Amino acid sequence: MFSRAMKAIAINRYGGPEVVEYLDLPDPKVGPDSVLVRVRAAGVNPVDWKVREGRMDGVTDAHFPLIMGWDLAGVVERVGPSVTEFTVGDEVVGYVRKDAIEHGTYAELVAAPVRTLARKPAGLSWAQAGGLPLAGLTAYQGLVKALAVEAGETVLIHAAAGGVGGFATQIAVALGARVIGTAGEHNHAYLRSLGAEPVRYGDDLVERVRALAPQGVDAAFDLVGGPSLVASQHLVKQRGRIASAVDGAVLEFGGHYHFARPDAADLAALGALVDAGKLTVTVASTFPLAQAASAQQLSAEGRTRGKIVLLVD
Repeated sequence: MFSRAMKAIAINRYGGPEVVEYLDLPDPKVGPDSVLVRVRAAGVNPVDWKVREGRMDGVTDAHFPLIMGWDLAGVVERVGPSVTEFTVGDEVVGYVRKDAIEHGTYAELVAAPVRTLARKPAGLSWAQAGGLPLAGLTAYQGLVKALAVEAGETVLIHAAAGGVGGFATQIAVALGARVIGTAGEHNHAYLRSLGAEPVRYGDDLVERVRALAPQGVDAAFDLVGGPSLVASQHLVKQRGRIASAVDGAVLEFGGHYHFARPDAADLAALGALVDAGKLTVTVASTFPLAQAASAQQLSAEGRTRGKIVLLVD
């Protein structure tokens, strides 16, 4: 028998960390095309605290109490009647973004549509697996689909040591590209370990990149916005080969404004890169589920290298 109530992190109104509550909420209902996942880890992403502050309210329906979070790693506990992709006991990862924001992944149990899931890579811990889906898909879809990066090309990645940037750097290297990555100097050794050539932020960025790539770069993936996006315009060989996951102004330059979408095949492709030893997940910090507010505050500071993850008992 399943319990009638689960622990979850939810909000009943928009606001700061003070609105975050650790609640007993009803177990989710499992539809025909979904599975019930017992969550072991849930990744924390900047979009989570932006949802909490109401920044997504203009584009996505939301219902309270609102369970936050879109990333999970866990074990299938029940399958819907039309599901053939998974069975009870399967270990999965998922970017469980639905049409409305209400039933998120900061919870002990999540009803996840199969289109949002893939099998957990065996080589990842639960914490690593929980940090993979959204950031990994943002990087993979940005490079492979929006920018169509190919072997032999030179790619500039802004914030290359961050949660998404670390994935993007590894994926671009796995594609056979040369990677130039912007980061603070304290992260330069880390970027070199991922296969990138680091450059520091700040004034004269265009000149520093051109010292490494005198003819410019083939593509730029922006995870900072503002001046970094402007600098990219002076560095790409073709105007349209810029993608940004943070700044819609990229559209004014003929580039791509990129927001990851749930895609089981793309999640499986990330898993294949992990299994091949070409992609790993750096976990910056872990928190118990009850301390989700503190985890979001750390995320909002924007200074972590790698992923912040909630662990669910």
